[in-house]
Amino acid sequence: MTLPSIQDLMAPYVEKFPCPHTLKLALGRYGIDVRSNDERLIAELSGYFRDFLRAEGRPDCEVLAIECEPQDLGIAYSVKEPEPGKEKIKEEWAEIPHGRVVRKRLTDMLFLFGEGRNLALGPCLDNPNQVVNFINNRFIEHKLNEGCLLGHAAGVAHKGMGLSLAGFSGMGKSTLSLHMMNRDLHFVSNDRVLVGRDKGRLMMYGVAKMPRVNPGTVLNNPSLAKVMPEADRVAFKDLPIEELWSLEHKYDAFIDECFGPGRFDLEAEMKGLAILNWKRGGGDLKVTPVDIAARRDLLPAFMKSTGLFYDINHDMPVPDFSEEAYLEGLKGCTVLEVTGGADFDRAADELAKFLKG
Repeated sequence: MTLPSIQDLMAPYVEKFPCPHTLKLALGRYGIDVRSNDERLIAELSGYFRDFLRAEGRPDCEVLAIECEPQDLGIAYSVKEPEPGKEKIKEEWAEIPHGRVVRKRLTDMLFLFGEGRNLALGPCLDNPNQVVNFINNRFIEHKLNEGCLLGHAAGVAHKGMGLSLAGFSGMGKSTLSLHMMNRDLHFVSNDRVLVGRDKGRLMMYGVAKMPRVNPGTVLNNPSLAKVMPEADRVAFKDLPIEELWSLEHKYDAFIDECFGPGRFDLEAEMKGLAILNWKRGGGDLKVTPVDIAARRDLLPAFMKSTGLFYDINHDMPVPDFSEEAYLEGLKGCTVLEVTGGADFDRAADELAKFLKG
């Protein structure tokens, strides 16, 4: 059976659902126009991306977000196996001529992309966070095609100089980045950074995604107080610390609401990479410079696979995401290992001192 091309798959929906409502975004120097058939969705996305709006100019990329009932494209999918430690299958995908389709099993959202065309299709209003992720993934794909490497890290900056914060699962890199925001820093990214060279300088690029924080993070950072409803605060404030940190509740923490306007930058010159390798009750906290080439055991804390939403451009060389590529990409970057006990305030002080020094 011959599969239709990405253009042929999209065409009936583009014709059936005109998209006159537009949101213009500037993600760094990359312009994205989001068009939709539903102005409520554009209003929702405009509020989310309010730090990254642009007034005019031609876009580098266009995303269509069509609000409709779940659709059946009539194609067969392959299952994406869950990540280690997780059991629920959330995504499936199909490779088609000149593109890819990703289907979210839990929401019936479909994402079609390839050859510069991008379509989010289905109950978008019920799942705006997935549309946000799709938009941000267009920016990530652009930076990867420019030769950047993807890092599993948060990021903060001071006067244009940035620090990436990586860590093995559950180490609290996002929590630490928000503690560091109380040290007069700017936010760069919550969970992904892209690392590349620009005129010889090592640069880090963030993703326009608001931190999603758990109750433990909120209760231990006064700047985040307004993101938690008072009823939740009463319910959670006396829980044991281990139970508190394991709660599945999440809250969007908008940077401008918590720390003031103009505090979210999407790029900075990369001064360093801090890798959290600590544990609760681990003793005195230490921040130690390491030679990452001699400590390859730390690299997996930073390396991140591209996932289903990166479709390799077959007209370009296949990107190299090997350990050697990451070592080469980080050459000249100061790498710090944070060991001992998990002490967010002290780590924030030490790392802010490094960044400002």
